Amino acid sequence: MAGLTPKQEKFCQLYIELGNASEAYRQAYDASKMKPETINTKAKELLKNGKITVRIKELKAEHKERHNITVDDLIAELEEARQIAKDPVKPQPAAMVSATMGKAKILGFDKQVVELSGKDGGPIDMSLKVVFEDDGETSTD
Repeated sequence: MAGLTPKQEKFCQLYIELGNASEAYRQAYDASKMKPETINTKAKELLKNGKITVRIKELKAEHKERHNITVDDLIAELEEARQIAKDPVKPQPAAMVSATMGKAKILGFDKQVVELSGKDGGPIDMSLKVVFEDDGETSTD
């Protein structure tokens, strides 16, 4: 698509391939000295860019047309894999779950998990300190 820089085009291609905007950004741009939060922000900014959005839609359409794949085809394949994994002689529960989740994702029933990190990439302190003052005494829960 005209109007995209080579790095933006590479980002689009990688985003389609990987399905992860942050990883696509890392590979398309020099992000070796960037913090994960910065990479995530920059990737989100790219996904909000109208030209990038149009290009990603074009690439998705090209892939769909090239492979002649429909949602029904994918659901059928995943159901077949799930049925094979249900083999009573040697059941494969992990494969069954994977196939079921694949179907859920295709149909939009999956929930996206967002990984957040605190300062310097560490865990977020989720503890809540509540301070009550009662007659000059302070306590924390």
